[in-house]
Amino acid sequence: MSKILFIGSGQMSEAIIRALITNKTYLANDVLINDIDNSRLHYLQTKYNVIPTKQIKNTDIIVLGVRPQDQWPEIVKNLKLENNNTILISIIAGVSIAQIKQALTIHIPVIRTIPNTLTDTQYGYSGVATDNNDQWIIKQENVVKFFTSFGKLEYIDESLLNIFTGYAIAGPNYIYYFYESMVDAGVLAGLSRDVAKRIAIENLHGAAAMLQLSKKHPRELLDINNSPAGVGINSLYELNNSDFTAALQRSIQTAIKRTKELGENE
Repeated sequence: MSKILFIGSGQMSEAIIRALITNKTYLANDVLINDIDNSRLHYLQTKYNVIPTKQIKNTDIIVLGVRPQDQWPEIVKNLKLENNNTILISIIAGVSIAQIKQALTIHIPVIRTIPNTLTDTQYGYSGVATDNNDQWIIKQENVVKFFTSFGKLEYIDESLLNIFTGYAIAGPNYIYYFYESMVDAGVLAGLSRDVAKRIAIENLHGAAAMLQLSKKHPRELLDINNSPAGVGINSLYELNNSDFTAALQRSIQTAIKRTKELGENE
């Protein structure tokens, strides 16, 4: 079985590692981790039986999982690999393929991705991009297995990755926040928190299933659910008065803007 190396072992790297091992894409002893934080290395070794390393070793895939504000150009510059077939997968938000290739001193294919954050569920999309020279690599078997071990993948032009980050990858945040607000509304109305939680999560699951199964536009489902002068349409009227739609759109635009800023600051 091939080996994979993670440079940087933060929460996103850990989530991917957990999915790779759980889904048997990689054996634990074929997963190498490199990080300046020894306590983090010890934690991951203890929890997942992965192999910590202080050296950048030749592997089939290297995942660059450091933060945008870390010294990633130095890390990339110091990659000295004997295997030119190694694939570099960057999960650094806002840092372009061109920036990474400019820092490299060797010629290896580079994939830039915005990983799906719903790694334990098999839901969600990772946005995946290459430049024109490396497009062939994106459908290589080990690359596809890597991404599909923690969800679905969407091949996308790199110019859209910042948008993908603010919309798709930050997307669960908006759902969590909506769920929390729904639960609080139920408690405010007089339900116990346990009952409010169960009803809210069931409605989220059910509404998503209705959209998928019925193939109807949300407006059609809203029309079905809301009778004239009824409870539903009155509640939607109040929600519309709260600027809900525009607030959500502004949140996504802000997330996209911040993603761009992270890359521009490098």
